[in-house]
Amino acid sequence: MEFVSTKEKKEKEQFHVFHKVPSGDGPYVRAKHVQLILKDPEGSIVWFWKAINEGDRVDSALKDMAVVMKQLDRSEEAIEAVKSFRYLCSKQAQESLDNVLFDLFKKCGKVEEQILLLKHKLRQIYEGKLFNGRPIKVARSHGKKIQVTISQETARVLGNLGWAYMQKGNFMAAEVVYKKAQMIYPDSNKACNLAHCLIKQARYDEARSILDDVWRGKYLGSDDKKTKNRIEELLLELDSKQPPPFLQNIPGLDLDDDFVNGLEQLIHEWARPKSKRLPIFEEISTFRDQLAC
Repeated sequence: MEFVSTKEKKEKEQFHVFHKVPSGDGPYVRAKHVQLILKDPEGSIVWFWKAINEGDRVDSALKDMAVVMKQLDRSEEAIEAVKSFRYLCSKQAQESLDNVLFDLFKKCGKVEEQILLLKHKLRQIYEGKLFNGRPIKVARSHGKKIQVTISQETARVLGNLGWAYMQKGNFMAAEVVYKKAQMIYPDSNKACNLAHCLIKQARYDEARSILDDVWRGKYLGSDDKKTKNRIEELLLELDSKQPPPFLQNIPGLDLDDDFVNGLEQLIHEWARPKSKRLPIFEEISTFRDQLAC
């Protein structure tokens, strides 16, 4: 029997911890070693299949293999693998496999499959299967353990469902779903998506009201730089479709093409202020002459 010193054992343990490789010598451990140490994703898939076939840590083997396949643009193959072999996995692993499937469906552009899976998850939440009757569960996000409430998870799933409907161009259904999500756990991202749905339905005043609320910091994440950029993009789209507020609801306003073109030119000039004075006072005389012609 080979003697292993305490120092060697400690070094081996530190190696596994540092490289996030499980200890042991079964096919699953070999798969992780090939994946993470040898940096050979194709080779790791061979060992993941071996682990699944031999019943070695099947929960982790199937999930990790699907993730590696996705990275190699073999998502269709990964979907079939998860669907075909998830019955070998424990009950506790099913939710995690659903999350993997959802990412694979997104990668492949399978919108209908996303919608069906998200509705299934909502049904599970409603029936108390995902939280086991508790108001909070522990989940993983970017490798870290976090606590998630039922409200947060329900709103997250609804947000994903709304996005899926948007991809299908069904903005009416997306609007309904996003409104439900905002009633449960509002945030700026879903608010912007809701505004986008309203713009697509030509409900410009409602969309502008929501974007104004986000800009004023009413929702979680409103101060994020990406959110600010998104608001600006949506407002630009809104302004391109909706007349400026000071020109709306004016009785008897009949705008011919020349007048509209003149207004657009003026607004374009306003976007480039030339001094501390308000642009309207600098450009109004020129614009008046244009209209007089």
